[in-house]
Amino acid sequence: MKIVRRIGASPRQRGSLSGDSCPDIFELSDGNFAVIGTEATAALEKELPPDASRASYEHIVIVSRETFLRAKADIPDS
Repeated sequence: MKIVRRIGASPRQRGSLSGDSCPDIFELSDGNFAVIGTEATAALEKELPPDASRASYEHIVIVSRETFLRAKADIPDS
């Protein structure tokens, strides 16, 4: 599995000049997506709706609204 491309604007394009805050979204060679975000599993797991769950190897991460919205145009429809 490899990163094929970034989805949306780079952190620098979104104003992160220090590299301290760099949420990011990537398309992978297998068609899946990977995200860099803020770990929030402990804070948000209890907030999941009853029909949602996560496996022990999965984590809840926060991606900034700006990152996600700027990625919208690059997310394929299929």
